[in-house]
Amino acid sequence: MKKSNYNAMKRKPLILIVTLILTSVVSCDDPVTVVTNIVHPDGSVTRKIEMRNIVNKFENSSLQVPFNNSWVIKDTMEISEKGDTTWIKTAEKLFKNVGEINMDYKQDSGANKDISRYAGFKKTFKWFNTEFRYSETIDKKMTYGYPVSAYLNKEELLYFRSPAEVQEAGKNGADSTKVRALNDSVDIKTEKWLIKSLVSEWIGEFSEMTKNKDGARPVIDSLKLRENDFYEYVKIANEKESGGDKFDSLWTNGILLKKFIGNKNYELFKAEADTALEKASGNVWVNFKGYSVRIAMPGSLIGTNGFLDSSKVLIWPVKSEYFLTEPYEMWAESKIPNRWAWIVSGVFLVFVLTGIIIRINKKG
Repeated sequence: MKKSNYNAMKRKPLILIVTLILTSVVSCDDPVTVVTNIVHPDGSVTRKIEMRNIVNKFENSSLQVPFNNSWVIKDTMEISEKGDTTWIKTAEKLFKNVGEINMDYKQDSGANKDISRYAGFKKTFKWFNTEFRYSETIDKKMTYGYPVSAYLNKEELLYFRSPAEVQEAGKNGADSTKVRALNDSVDIKTEKWLIKSLVSEWIGEFSEMTKNKDGARPVIDSLKLRENDFYEYVKIANEKESGGDKFDSLWTNGILLKKFIGNKNYELFKAEADTALEKASGNVWVNFKGYSVRIAMPGSLIGTNGFLDSSKVLIWPVKSEYFLTEPYEMWAESKIPNRWAWIVSGVFLVFVLTGIIIRINKKG
């Protein structure tokens, strides 16, 4: 989405923003991007970025992950049997440590420069094995929103965070009826989660702006107590008319606020309420372009929250709704046997057993 559209979107009613987030609006000019992290035992990381686009357009403003001229960059193209052309840009670089990756993130000037992202690496010695942990984390955008796990069960949460390819395969597979029902349930529950988080974010921002103003405390306490009523009223009002127009008119005319804080308080706090709404909308409508992250770990895998792609490499989709109300961490853990430790332990065990046998023979 273009920057001008983003600025305009922050002034849109909250319900319209929810709708746009749920439908995952993507510009046709955005490249499909996959970032692969090949983690080495010494903590260095080979990072590969592959971007595919139907047009030969890879402007910095549309790039999801930062890279520069210090990377090895290649441009190629593919032509399908139907004659369709796909333009491909790849970039690769060996990073000495995750600190260098994080510096790239801090210096990002691309499409996702306003998002806080960072990588982590941990190496743990455990005698027989050395364990490794690599992660990429995106900080949350909202301050007062609710975790999506409070609205989805484990099965729904797994589906919610799964790659689009996995979801589509399930909808068209042997259990399509079950998966489609699961999809519908997730849609309904995530819509409720988003709207309630939006309401909570607005109340939180309004509370922060008015906490030192005379007469504000009773209003703040009342709004917090009636948060569920506020949500239900907004939801019902929005069902009567599509496109968010009903909510917009209720807000602009002051009907919604007057219902919940009264006419007198409406006049006292209207300016703060409008500002809080604009800020809450900005926190929710994240100027973000999605991509995918892949991680290849050293040794054998022992734990992860990722998914396996068609090439058996761990993959995570990265979407704005994943880090709205809580940090989004993509992590994997693996281990490599310490062969020398096994050998030393074996020699020591033989030595101990030999000593025991000798002592028994002497006593005998």
